Amino acid sequence: MPQTVCSGTMFTTPSGFSPHLACAEPGEEEEAPQEGPGPGACLADGPPITSASLDTLIQNLVPTADYYPEKAYVFTFLLSARLFIPPPELLARVCELCIKQQQLDQSPLDTAKVRKFGPKILQLLTEWTETFPTDFRDEKMVGHLKDIIHRIAPCDEAYWKTLNQVLQKLSQRLALMSQGEESIVKVSLNASSISDKLVAFKTKPPPIQKDMLSICNDPYTLAQQLTHVELEHLRHIGPEEFVQAFVQKDPLDGTQQPCFSDQKKKTSNLEAYVRWFNRLCYLVATEICMPAKKKQRAQVIEFFIDVARECFNIGNFNSLMAIISGMNMSPVSRLKKTWGKAKTAKFFILEHQMDPTGNFYNYRTALRGAAHRSQTANSNRERIVIPFFSLLIKDIYFLNEGCANRLPNGHVNFEKFVELARQVGEFMTWKQVECPFEEDRAILHYLHTAPIFSEDGLYLASYESESPENQVEKDRWKALR
Repeated sequence: MPQTVCSGTMFTTPSGFSPHLACAEPGEEEEAPQEGPGPGACLADGPPITSASLDTLIQNLVPTADYYPEKAYVFTFLLSARLFIPPPELLARVCELCIKQQQLDQSPLDTAKVRKFGPKILQLLTEWTETFPTDFRDEKMVGHLKDIIHRIAPCDEAYWKTLNQVLQKLSQRLALMSQGEESIVKVSLNASSISDKLVAFKTKPPPIQKDMLSICNDPYTLAQQLTHVELEHLRHIGPEEFVQAFVQKDPLDGTQQPCFSDQKKKTSNLEAYVRWFNRLCYLVATEICMPAKKKQRAQVIEFFIDVARECFNIGNFNSLMAIISGMNMSPVSRLKKTWGKAKTAKFFILEHQMDPTGNFYNYRTALRGAAHRSQTANSNRERIVIPFFSLLIKDIYFLNEGCANRLPNGHVNFEKFVELARQVGEFMTWKQVECPFEEDRAILHYLHTAPIFSEDGLYLASYESESPENQVEKDRWKALR
């Protein structure tokens, strides 16, 4: 069924996160990173970190002339630290530690030492700008970045060139992101809705409303265009949005506000993607309920079954689930005579693949298969993995709710954030795939702009197609008319 983001009510089955994540009990006075079993982000040549104080974790992020944190640690900490400290404040702390440790506030500078340190701080800043570019929409972030490079530049003028390259790439990326975000949000908010009165068009030949089969009658082509839409949405979702969607106030923070004050803006891409899923559900249901004749409705059902199968083969599980959800909406599923006319064997196979039993065991097995295919693929067509997004959000929601951010001694529960980074990092890999299919602008325009029935409109169309069978349906039909 259509989904609502960031709501506990959409998550109805337990998630598969590791229950031991919240069970680590470090010594009350211990400040150093804790050792623990299992994989995790770790320091260079060190054991996995399960918990540590925020100050210790920040210190571990700071490079020196002889040390650079592992890439997994950098991603995990930059992703999760925003729950405890705003990115501008974190970068300020990093820069302060760099200045202190490398004595960058003294004159003259130790040129040999700075030349060993310089490439490492540039690497950290480059990783930060590439992985979390939206952090640098805040002018304070850019100011801190420029300041630290200004301090080391006297030892090597090449640092200025590198800084300019980093800033140029960052500016270009932010500009493209802004354009894409505005376009997606505009499309998702402006998608029109059919008035319930359009049901009357069934009795007025020729029908005014276009339908999907008149735009595209090839299931594989439509599945390809749906994949275009999915990947376009995924491309704009930043890893930080998964954290910000469930942000809570840090109990050890003395302020009254969480680290994020403009929550809607910071999760706009994620929310637009959920709206797209809902739109596709209603579009499928509208297309099925629209035709006046039973035979035509059955043809539409068979068409979308084939589209769903092609989505499965491509690895587009989000469109697959949206199509199945649309076909299972009550106004569609009640059309027993229509379903009796359709060939539905393939539909039940697809339903089995997306069965929620066992915490979506069948789907998760298929997803692992698609992920393995993606890792060994020789072409972008084989690399496509588009997960059922609402289930991914549900998993992250339950990980967040089921594991404390801090342990009783105040340490950050870093093992939790290693698991969070694993899930988000996998998604980040999948979303970078370039869509290999050629765009069909007519189909894409229809997907984004075709009018759709409201829920009441769907029921009206459904009752007009096949009369109410019981008193509840008769009462509802009467109320809607």
